Amino acid sequence: MAELISRLPDSLISQILLYLPTKEAVRTSVLSNRWKSVWLLIPKLDLDSSEFPDYNAFVGFMEKFLNFSREEKSCLYKLRLSTQKGESDDHSCVTRWIDFVSTPKLKHLEVEFGPVKRECLEVMPLSLYICETLLFLKLHRVFLGKFESVSLPCLKTMRLELNVYANETGLGLLISSCPVLEDLIIVRRLDDNVKVLRVRSQTLTSLSIEAGSIDDDVEALAEDFEYKYLRVLIDTHRLKYLNLEEDIREFDILSNLDSLTKINICEDFDLEDSADEADIRKPYMVRNFFTSISGIIDMKLSWEAYEDLLYSSVAEQIRLSSVPRCVRSSLEFVEIKLRFHVKPIEMELARYFSKNSVILKKLVIRLKDSVEEDDQAVLIALLTLPRRSRICKIEVIGPRR
Repeated sequence: MAELISRLPDSLISQILLYLPTKEAVRTSVLSNRWKSVWLLIPKLDLDSSEFPDYNAFVGFMEKFLNFSREEKSCLYKLRLSTQKGESDDHSCVTRWIDFVSTPKLKHLEVEFGPVKRECLEVMPLSLYICETLLFLKLHRVFLGKFESVSLPCLKTMRLELNVYANETGLGLLISSCPVLEDLIIVRRLDDNVKVLRVRSQTLTSLSIEAGSIDDDVEALAEDFEYKYLRVLIDTHRLKYLNLEEDIREFDILSNLDSLTKINICEDFDLEDSADEADIRKPYMVRNFFTSISGIIDMKLSWEAYEDLLYSSVAEQIRLSSVPRCVRSSLEFVEIKLRFHVKPIEMELARYFSKNSVILKKLVIRLKDSVEEDDQAVLIALLTLPRRSRICKIEVIGPRR
């Protein structure tokens, strides 16, 4: 069999090797002199620097591969790099590599760095922003500098994780300049230079905004930095899924979201140490947000520290009294995640959805702590909430053991 395969042209063998993991494809080089360099023609490369003896060995391997590609005038369709580098390692090699592979044939690019100091972040080359065949882009812990124009006409999926940007205008331009973008995930970091996140897209169907972990070099910022000063402006028309896992001061919807069917909001409304009126009004802002949407089917909420809110002077203003269109017409699944025991305002929230959701199928209350004997009455009250929908099932789920 090996002899038969060896008779095939190099171009066809490289296509066969394409279905193997990069490590396995490289191992074929020991089969014979005929196979020694065939693997270098594969249009896909998936490398992790941790699989090499040291970072220099990783760099040497990559340089050899790209030099061969340059001589043979071959192009990559897919490149995935996962790197861990120290302060003394080359801080610009990946930038050079991406600049080389950002050709009219590149379709899939993933660049991921482990925790690294801000000054050691790799800068993305300008050629990346005009890669007109790119379909998938993931950038993790890199620096996106200033650029005047973007041309990514085929990009459908973009993951921007723990990056630093030259400014918020550049990030907004990057998002809005992708005419067919459908799936966008942004994982924030404290020092990313973005306080107003603008998401403007006519094609986006899935949007997730998350708060990432804190690297050692920015841990000192955490004490003085509050996510409540961040704002998100969403201007989309086709959004079907929205996930907000970040304590945002406010978010504005600049267009109708009637196509939205699934939403997950994980926010920390902690009013104990804050008398900021904007914080106290936040749930009211969320209620107005729900009121403007008509098509939500699946909703997950994680709201905490409501007890003080219940006794605030504006409590009556923010109680969920009106019934949004989505609750009346489309809402089928609701999950409420609680950090501690059920509090009065959270009981009221659960009662609101069970009482007003016309076609609700399931209401889940997920508890982090187990229900004590003294709380059995609360558990019974949750399970026996009045239900507008005849088919609605209520589940109270404790912590996983």
